[in-house]
Amino acid sequence: MTEAKHVVCPSCSAVNRVPAQRLAQQPVCGKCAQPLFSGQPLELDQEGFERHLTRNDVPLLVDFWAPWCGPCQAMAPAYVQAAAQLEPAIRVAKVNTEEAQALAARMGIRSIPTLALFIGGREVARQAGAMDSRGIVAWVRKHLPG
Repeated sequence: MTEAKHVVCPSCSAVNRVPAQRLAQQPVCGKCAQPLFSGQPLELDQEGFERHLTRNDVPLLVDFWAPWCGPCQAMAPAYVQAAAQLEPAIRVAKVNTEEAQALAARMGIRSIPTLALFIGGREVARQAGAMDSRGIVAWVRKHLPG
């Protein structure tokens, strides 16, 4: 029996069951036929964050940022590079704290950029401050189980 993972489609939000060994084979959504992973950070609003947090079986990495934040802007290209290396094992996303202020408050985001790693719907690690792509990838891998 092959283990299947639930993966939320970034295009239509449908939940897909994907055999774990097929994650690296560029799976597409069963509903809208769009790629489930693009190698790019996914922009999430509060509703999208909740869906990806609660319905994905792959870990979720979120960059909490704001458009006016210089360090956030400086880290953005490194975050894109890290996404290309981490997907499809990790869903890589961004939340604009200006547009999702209630979510940022609920998550206790005190400084930006802040990276948070969620596994099974629970936060397992948090890091404030800008990092380069190598640092982001190493930080995430350090906090993954097994």
